[in-house]
Amino acid sequence: MTDAYTTRRSLLQAAAFLGVSLATPDWDLLAAVLHHAPASAPPVGAPLLEPAEMADVEAITAQIIPTDTTPGAREAGVAQFIDRALGSFFAPLAPEFRAGFAEFRAGVRKRFPESAAFASLSHAQQVEWLQSIEHSPFFTLMRQLTVLGMFSSPSYGGNRDGLGWQLLGFRDEHVFLPPFGHYDREYIGFKLPGGDAG
Repeated sequence: MTDAYTTRRSLLQAAAFLGVSLATPDWDLLAAVLHHAPASAPPVGAPLLEPAEMADVEAITAQIIPTDTTPGAREAGVAQFIDRALGSFFAPLAPEFRAGFAEFRAGVRKRFPESAAFASLSHAQQVEWLQSIEHSPFFTLMRQLTVLGMFSSPSYGGNRDGLGWQLLGFRDEHVFLPPFGHYDREYIGFKLPGGDAG
């Protein structure tokens, strides 16, 4: 394990376990929606976001958790998680997201009139713009959704192939494994309605 990997893993652990829970005014709402998600989430329907919007969302998430020597938000399918979440179990957040996203995109066009969208900006321009709005409600929400999409159960549509868990060193296995007893031998684990065992 390299020093760079160790540093990145420590940063991600801090973000996952401290940053989101301490720095988010909407955390209670997010927690409440997730709490009720397994029972109330409707089947996933048509994508909520248009392709150009998805490209912008993916570019934002890739700046929040970038790809370097280890996979980032892009490889973990975080943008797809956000699209699925806002169209189903996080639907109450969709109007706030929509309003903030429209303002975000309008700001990009005003600041960089030569570019069609955030996704088409250079890396330096993307960083510059995100730093200028990092205290906005929209960026706060995007950071929350990005972290959730990176580290929550793959059953929710993100954390593709458990990549986020791998970065944290988390192993998705049951506590009650043999030799603790024969009673748990057939236990398949927690399962979301219509999802895979986790």
